[in-house]
Amino acid sequence: MTINDATRQFVRQHTDDDVRLLALQAHATAGIDLPWALDQIRGRQVAQRKVPSWAAVDGIVYPPHLSMEQCSSEPTARYKAQLVRRLLDGAAPSPAPLFADLTGGFGVDFSLMAKAARGWRTVYVERNPQLCDLARHNLPLLGLGDAEVVCATADVFLAARLQEGAGDCLFYLDPARRDDHGGRTYALADCSPNVLELLDRLAGRQGGRRRVLLKLSPMLDWRKAVGDLGPQTVSEVHIVSVQNECKELLVLLEPGAPAACAPDGGDDETRATAPITLCCVNDDQAFRLPSAAADCAALPYGRPEAGQLLMEPNASIMKAGCFGALSQRFRLAPLARDSHLFVPSAAPDGASGGEGGAFPGRVFRIGAVTTMGKRELRHALQGIDRANIATRNFPLKADQLRRRLKLRDGGDTYIFGTTLADGSHVLIVCRKADEQKNF
Repeated sequence: MTINDATRQFVRQHTDDDVRLLALQAHATAGIDLPWALDQIRGRQVAQRKVPSWAAVDGIVYPPHLSMEQCSSEPTARYKAQLVRRLLDGAAPSPAPLFADLTGGFGVDFSLMAKAARGWRTVYVERNPQLCDLARHNLPLLGLGDAEVVCATADVFLAARLQEGAGDCLFYLDPARRDDHGGRTYALADCSPNVLELLDRLAGRQGGRRRVLLKLSPMLDWRKAVGDLGPQTVSEVHIVSVQNECKELLVLLEPGAPAACAPDGGDDETRATAPITLCCVNDDQAFRLPSAAADCAALPYGRPEAGQLLMEPNASIMKAGCFGALSQRFRLAPLARDSHLFVPSAAPDGASGGEGGAFPGRVFRIGAVTTMGKRELRHALQGIDRANIATRNFPLKADQLRRRLKLRDGGDTYIFGTTLADGSHVLIVCRKADEQKNF
């Protein structure tokens, strides 16, 4: 990686400048590798937002823009590192244990997970030679000078490793979800590498415990993913959100070892019916339950009233669809089957004497409930000139409702347009309550 001093100085001088404007200065940059310099300036700016711990390290070299935009954010990478640490801390002693990222990319996930896998052999695997060169340069700067960098496809590396025989392995896979024409793909068989083929290969080999942590698109339905991968293979599903935006679907698998995964070392049939742990994560808050409980029936429907609390689940729970389990855990009543808003079904303020804990989502105090009738609206919205508006199972979209109500965006008032169990359309006017309210 030979870059002249003039180019490096250009990067230092323009580190916070607009890359688009700098690109127009190509005529005045003699002796400077402008494409490389622009990649570095733009890469560091993206890293400051997505991976601040990398941006703080001098000397990090960044890839072209597409790789930066596709790399994991630091919060999601740290969550995966916590998961790896838990898995490896609970592992029995094994000869030559291995953690390998089979789709290394820019290396953000690998850098944090490898630190969590101290004491294990850690290997970064990537088929792109340029990204491998970057990894060889960057990883020592991040304190991972002992990590191995292997330029190979996942299937080639895996075939070689499994020929070695015994030793526990934890493999991480983040398959590419674009086709040869750049279009997005979601089906497992359409991703690269083909995860299903790799799992077949893992299942056909013996020696050591083998686990695979698989990162999938948040657009993929987790139930379909489990069905495609094989319920007897999946042990955990994690739906990960950051600041209430769903970012990743993580699936933990143990291919080829159903008996070892079964409770009390049971047989294949026992493992096939063993519950999968479903974990809905938003920032530092997690809601865990057996996957079978995600389909349990909800409590009877409720009606919103002034003075009540109104609960809106976070994005991960919305994605998981485990509303029945949420209702039972916190003794809540849904407003309707598809509205996904809840009110307490027991004592006031939702104090139900249940399992306890903070509600995984936003909590509001209802000030008024109104229909769309002009007289009712005028009374309910008196003194309100701006509001945060959302719709759930409502005939109007949020921006349409805002125009109808003639309200500006923002402020301390929240208005939910929704449908109740009897089919009536209502607006719930509320303000945030204590979001850490315990139940």
